[in-house]
Amino acid sequence: MKALLDTNIIIHREANKVVSQDIGILYRWLDRGKYTKCIHSVTIEEVKKNPNKDTVATFLNKLQSYEVIEIPSPIQQAVQVVSEAIDRTENDKNDTILLNEVYIGRADILITEDKKIHTKALSLNISDKVFTIDSFLEKVFAKHPELVNYKVLNVQKLKFGKIDLKDKFFDTLREDYPGFDNWFIKKYDDEAYITINSNNGMLLSFLFLKVEGIDEDYSNIHPILPPKKRLKVGTFKVINNGFRLGERFLKIIFDNALKNKVDEIYVTIFDKREEQCRLISLLEQWGFVFWGMKGEERVYVRDFHPNMNIDNLRSTYPFVNTKQNVYLVPIYPDYHTELLPDSILNTESPEEFVEDFPHRNGIGKVYVSRALEPHPQSGDILVFYRTGGYYKSVVTTIGIVEELRYDFQDENDFIKYCRKGSVFPENKLREMWQYSIEKPFVVKFLYLYSFPHRINMKTLIDLKVLAGVNDAPRGFKPITNEQLKTIINETKSDDSFIIY
Repeated sequence: MKALLDTNIIIHREANKVVSQDIGILYRWLDRGKYTKCIHSVTIEEVKKNPNKDTVATFLNKLQSYEVIEIPSPIQQAVQVVSEAIDRTENDKNDTILLNEVYIGRADILITEDKKIHTKALSLNISDKVFTIDSFLEKVFAKHPELVNYKVLNVQKLKFGKIDLKDKFFDTLREDYPGFDNWFIKKYDDEAYITINSNNGMLLSFLFLKVEGIDEDYSNIHPILPPKKRLKVGTFKVINNGFRLGERFLKIIFDNALKNKVDEIYVTIFDKREEQCRLISLLEQWGFVFWGMKGEERVYVRDFHPNMNIDNLRSTYPFVNTKQNVYLVPIYPDYHTELLPDSILNTESPEEFVEDFPHRNGIGKVYVSRALEPHPQSGDILVFYRTGGYYKSVVTTIGIVEELRYDFQDENDFIKYCRKGSVFPENKLREMWQYSIEKPFVVKFLYLYSFPHRINMKTLIDLKVLAGVNDAPRGFKPITNEQLKTIINETKSDDSFIIY
């Protein structure tokens, strides 16, 4: 398999200093998956124009490690049509040359962070061959789970003073924020959320949060933010590594916003680096909107008053409305904590869930089912029921249905849809698809909340949530809003995310 690499990826890789850990992770997985790393003559010419002469020299010295596509293929008619509709600059046309090589099959896949290339790939019906770093890593993790030995420790909450300030992770923050080191040292007694690559001890993510009151001075933000209780996302950086750490940290942000009962969340962020633009895109997916500027930084805000937008559930996450239907949903012990790691039981060992996979960190998850009707709809509430018998079956988790999908074109379409949020590796998903003529459907849901106290089947029967042992859910079992309230009360849950 030949993997053609976009110019920006090559430049990041061959820069003299480590600009991006995620590129290193990508290259290791290209090797593990036995991909041939390809580079195009167009890319070589673009790299030569880079103003950093050291980067150019380093790249030219390492050129032999790539297979070069020297002579561009003739632009195909369909590609030309898309190019004329979308391309505006010389760089756009160069990108199309790369895409054309994939279109005619000279390269099997293209890896790029360029949004315009992905738009063109969609128009050409080859989006399944064009990947971001994240989506490529998700693909190889699903296809080769046996090769995943990249361990990421669970999110840690540490004092600044216990975090290595010399870690290269902070280099870009130093460049963006003069005096960063002094600010960091002043925060030694404050806490931040981090993850560390246990293979090399380097930081993969960092998050600092601060609660601000109604008397906070926002005079340096234009337009000025009105008085509100806010959660400020002070520092937020995540390495792009395929493990959806960005979503993991967003969950932490929303959890803190709920805990502190804020009216709004805001973040200030530059948009001059790819990693920053990716983070902005992620924030926008989850309801953050552009407000204004703080100097050269962009300011994004997220309203956090209880509300649920049925048409865009991520924009009002984590709130749910009990006007929607509620279902009790069974999940086998073998898959429970894989899919819902925050709902780990006291009888399970956290060490078994240290090694990261995308489905563990993501807020968005998928549940594959062949259950008979009733089936849930968008906005409906799911209460997950870990099976195990009279005493060991327990309710553990609440989610909200984002989407129900039946209409898969074929097996590959099903695999692609499930890959990002499923506990199952690709070979298992293929087995599920091929099991019978009646194909499975998929419930995409958002993970919301883990119950602090678990109640078992016996208690559910005593509380009249279940009529008896034979009433345990086998598919999507409807329960009433009153029964949901009973579960919330008995599990000693904070119901601030529920709109009654």
